Amino acid sequence: MGTAEERAIAVIMVGGPTKGTRFRPLSFDIPKPLFPLAGQPMVHHPISACKRIPNLAQIYLIGFHEEREFALFVSSVSNELKVPIKYLKEDKPHGSAGGLYSFRDQIMEDDPSHIFLLNCDVCCSFPLPEMLDAHRKYGGMGTILVVKVSPESASEFGELVADPVTNELLHYIEKPETFVSDLINCGVYIFTPDIFTAIEGVTTQQKNRANLRRVSSFEAMQPDTRNLSSDYVRLDQDILSPLAGKKQLYIYETKDFWEQIKTPGMSIKCSALYLSQFRPISPQLLANGDGIKKASISGDVYIHPSAKVHPTAKIGPGVSISANARIGAGARLINCIILDDAEIKENAVVIHAIVGWKSSIGRWARIQASGDYNAKLGVTLLGESVIVEDEVVVVNSIVLPHKTLNVRVQDEILL
Repeated sequence: MGTAEERAIAVIMVGGPTKGTRFRPLSFDIPKPLFPLAGQPMVHHPISACKRIPNLAQIYLIGFHEEREFALFVSSVSNELKVPIKYLKEDKPHGSAGGLYSFRDQIMEDDPSHIFLLNCDVCCSFPLPEMLDAHRKYGGMGTILVVKVSPESASEFGELVADPVTNELLHYIEKPETFVSDLINCGVYIFTPDIFTAIEGVTTQQKNRANLRRVSSFEAMQPDTRNLSSDYVRLDQDILSPLAGKKQLYIYETKDFWEQIKTPGMSIKCSALYLSQFRPISPQLLANGDGIKKASISGDVYIHPSAKVHPTAKIGPGVSISANARIGAGARLINCIILDDAEIKENAVVIHAIVGWKSSIGRWARIQASGDYNAKLGVTLLGESVIVEDEVVVVNSIVLPHKTLNVRVQDEILL
């Protein structure tokens, strides 16, 4: 355990509207970090995990969404968890390390000995206290959460090699073209304040290079050249890779689940993973029912208290039903997310799908997909205020907001 003098700060990177384009059309209506998984906004899950950090003084959310989009959420979750939370808006993208560095004065106000850095679009059990114990033992500048994946999928992430005895990070490469390791970076870190010195060193080098290099008039007109200033610093390529093998960085491997939430399909999978995590730690959040006075519940299911669910409905597994949703008699829901004010009418079926805000699914209609959460059309996705009329079938399709469907749709994107 740490000393009474130790203090920790947590920073959660939430990105901004220029990111998350793969999350459309859901991100048209709400910032991706606020999209609900297992009944809670996506960013609520890492925030809740940070609550378990010993001597936590403050949580910062850093991104370039407008502050007003996060104001209500920040106020609500601060009161709920009894921990100070503040949203810090970047004036422009600075990169994962540059964004941290740009707010170094605020972050260091509480004189923290440890700085936790998390990405909000990862889904895992966030073993932060265990990471902290390992970080203290290693005595380095930083500790990285890692997980073992299949060799086939490793190249989609940052791959790394570590000493099997000391856990020192020996080599790091972001999305390599050839296989390096089946250990990947989870996007969860602990650093000492020395991380700011490391980032400052990179920005100084980049400024010096910029001053020495002449840029042609053609290069100066290119978006990348104009926008990426010397204070744009990437944590992976600019910090982790150069410091590997220098007894500065170490790893902590999780044996639990881990996923990256890049697409709407993955949000269904991750919502189910979080629901399964509720079973041992927050069972009161899970619905129950026997099909008599309450709907028949199978597996892990979340139902918002304001939702109305007919007792003859069959719900689960892996289902999340949001506020003021209405589920009719005989409806069948499996592995899906039903958003606020949506209506599923009598005997409709929803499988591997997201039903958007204020959408309506008609009687005996069927909304389904293959359940390949990584495929572009592996889930069926209905945007806000989509109407599916009675007995209509929608399969493996994406429907943008405010559409009415009165014929079968399969393997289509309806703009």
